[in-house]
Amino acid sequence: MAEPLILTFDIGTQSARALLVSPQGRILFKAQRAYETPYYSIQPGWAEQRAEFYWEKLCETSRNLKEQAGALWHDIIAVTCTTIRDTCLCVDKNCKPLRNVIVWIDDRRVENLSPLPAVTAMLFKAARLREMIELQRRVCHSNWIKVNERDIWDRTDKFVLISTWLNYKLCGNLLDSSAGIIGHIPFDTKLRKWMKPTDIRRCIFGVEDDKLFDFVEPGKTLGTIATTAARETGIPAGLPLIATGSDKGCETLGLSCISSEKAALSFGTTATIQFSTQTYLEPQPHMPAYPAIVPGYYNPEIEIYRGYWLLSWFKKEFASKEVAEAQKLGIDAEWLLDKRLQEINPGCDGLILQPYFTPGVSMPHAKGAAIGMTDVHTRIHFYRAIIEGINFALLDGLRLMEKRGKLRISSLFVAGGGSQSNEICRITASQFGLPVYRVQTHEATGLGSSIVAFIAKGIFSSYEEAIREMVHIQDEFEPDKQIHGIYKEIYTRIFEKIFDKLLPLYQEINMILASSTEKR
Repeated sequence: MAEPLILTFDIGTQSARALLVSPQGRILFKAQRAYETPYYSIQPGWAEQRAEFYWEKLCETSRNLKEQAGALWHDIIAVTCTTIRDTCLCVDKNCKPLRNVIVWIDDRRVENLSPLPAVTAMLFKAARLREMIELQRRVCHSNWIKVNERDIWDRTDKFVLISTWLNYKLCGNLLDSSAGIIGHIPFDTKLRKWMKPTDIRRCIFGVEDDKLFDFVEPGKTLGTIATTAARETGIPAGLPLIATGSDKGCETLGLSCISSEKAALSFGTTATIQFSTQTYLEPQPHMPAYPAIVPGYYNPEIEIYRGYWLLSWFKKEFASKEVAEAQKLGIDAEWLLDKRLQEINPGCDGLILQPYFTPGVSMPHAKGAAIGMTDVHTRIHFYRAIIEGINFALLDGLRLMEKRGKLRISSLFVAGGGSQSNEICRITASQFGLPVYRVQTHEATGLGSSIVAFIAKGIFSSYEEAIREMVHIQDEFEPDKQIHGIYKEIYTRIFEKIFDKLLPLYQEINMILASSTEKR
C-alpha cells in the first residue's frame, strides 16, 4: 500500500459523485453522474424519485471510479457516504421501499390534519408560535403520507432518510449518523437524541417511536461492505463504512470551518451560510441549529431555498444565446455569462432582487421580487442581480446569527457550483466586506466526509490535524472597500426593508390564489 485512501460518495440533488481521496486532501480520481431527471413532479410542486435510482447512481460511479483507479483501488481503507438532507422514505420490515422518495425540494402541503390537543394549541398560541407550528405540521411529509396514503403508512416499519437507506444497501445495517439526521423528523438536534413522547414539539412530526431508526456518532463504524453491495459496486467486501454527516455539514468541515470565526458559504441548489460553535445557537428564533460532525459543536445555518438554482433557471429561460455559443465553443455557458458580469456596475444600476422564490418555515408568505427596473436594464443586469440578491440574503442571515450569538465572522470559505466563478467570488467578498477563500477543490463535501474517515482509521489524531494536512487555501479574494461601501448602502437602506414592506402584499396574493383555487 503506497498510502491509505478513502472512498467517498456524495449523493446530491442534481448528481452523484464518487471520489478517491488521499491523506493530503487530493482528489485522485472522480466519477460523476448528472441526473437526467433529478425528480418527478406528479403534481405541481411535488418532487419524488425512486430510492433505487440513488443506489443505481452510486453503483455506476463506484464502478467507473474503480476502473479509473486501477491498482490504487486496493489501497482503500474505508468508505463514507454523505447525501442530501430532508429526503425521506418509507420502508417495510425487509427495508424495501414502499413508495418513492420524497425529495427535500418537494413543496406539497397536507390538508385535513387532525387539530392539535387544546392545551398544546393554547401554549403555542400564547408563545406566538401557532402559525409556524401549523406550517411545520403541514410540510412534514410523514403527515402527508399518513393522511393521503394511510395503507402505506400502516405498512411502514421505519421512516428513514435516503442516507439511512443507502447505508443499509452498503452494509446491511439500517443506521445513520447523528450529524446526518436533518429533516422534518422528531430529532432533538441539541441533545442528539430522538425527542421524547412528552416533548411539546413532538406533535409536529407524525412519526411513532417504533418507526424511528438507530444512529451512531460521526466516526463510528456503521458496518462493513456487504457481499451483495461489493458485487454491485466493485468495492471490496469487508471494508468499514464510516458514519460522517449530511452534505452541508461535511462541506463546512471540508472548508475548515470548525470555529465561530469562519463561515462556510455554499453556492449550490440551496444557498446556505453555516458555521460551527460549541454553544447551541438557534440561527432564527425556534429554528434548530444542526448537530455538527465535530464532537461538541453545532452548525447554525441560514438557507436560501432555490439559491443558485436561480442561475440554472435564468440560463434556461433567458440565456439561449450564451448556451448556443458555448455549445459551439465546447465550454460551459456559465463561463460566458461570468465574463459578462463585468459589464454591469455593482448594484446593477439600481436593480435589486429579493431571492425568496420558495417560501420557508420562517417566511411562509415569501415570494421573489425585483425592484428598481428601468429601460437601461438588460438580462445580464438581471443575471448579476440574482447573484447580488442571494448574497444580500445570506448577508442578512449572517448579521442575524452574529447578533444572536454575540460573535463576529472574520472570513468566508466558499464551495458549490457557483464558487467556481472568480467573478462571483469577487462580488461576494465586496458585498460582505470580508476576505473570501477557496480551497484546493470544489468537492468540499467529499473532502469533509473523507476527513472523518481518516481520523476514525487513526491516520490523524484530531480534526485540527486533519484540516492542516488536507485543506489548503488555493485562492483568496479581498473585498474592494469602495465597492463594499456601495453594497453596504444598498443593503442597509434598501434590501433590509424590502421584505417587511412587501409582506402584506405577499399575504394578499396568497389569499387571492387560495380563494381562486377553492372556486375552481
